[in-house]
Amino acid sequence: MYWLYSKNQADLLIVLFTISLMIPIIFLIRDRFKQQQIIDNLHQESLTAELNLLKSQINPHFFFNTLNNLYGLAVDKSDLTQEVIYKLSQMMRFTIYDGRKDSVSVTDEINYLNNFIELNQIRHRNAVDITFTQNIENDQQRIPPLLFINLLENAFKHGVDTQTANHFIYFTLSTSKTALSFELSNNFDEAVLANNKAKRGVGGVGIESLKRRLALLYPNKHQFTINADNNIYHTKVMIDLT
Repeated sequence: MYWLYSKNQADLLIVLFTISLMIPIIFLIRDRFKQQQIIDNLHQESLTAELNLLKSQINPHFFFNTLNNLYGLAVDKSDLTQEVIYKLSQMMRFTIYDGRKDSVSVTDEINYLNNFIELNQIRHRNAVDITFTQNIENDQQRIPPLLFINLLENAFKHGVDTQTANHFIYFTLSTSKTALSFELSNNFDEAVLANNKAKRGVGGVGIESLKRRLALLYPNKHQFTINADNNIYHTKVMIDLT
């Protein structure tokens, strides 16, 4: 009996000793888990803040040009003045309010791109050959706002604005349940573009912002290519949504 009592006592001591070792380990694991949660939350907040900053870096070049054009229309008392004011206000509202959202409908994004095109056509007196092809499976599908505007803006800034005539922009937006793509081609004057870049010194902010947004939103699930051939830019963004 004494031997059995001693054995039970020894087993109890082992159990108590094991529990005493496990308690600090459990607390340590709990604390590490809480720390990791805090780190993950801070990381997510940092990514969200960076995405918001990147979205806010829409080049003001377009708005300055539109305001200058609006001034000229107002001086001439053009019938287009009200239309330009309305479209510009729609774009600014979308940029300020919808641009903060994580996603918008494809329809809203297309309306934004169309307003951008129409305002530029007014500025260039409809001299630009523009074709916007839309292959949309679901017009209420949600996509990130302002994702492709920099590419379209660059087509005007570095393409149309470098030429006096025969400028064109052809682009296509395609969406499905599994993929999102944007393809754009535009011509440009290489000599004028090189001279403009030399005067500005630093450029490419819009493209770098887009690259970073794609990396944050679709890591390892996107392709972004830019090629120039015979004074024609070819830009393509492919996104895997699966």
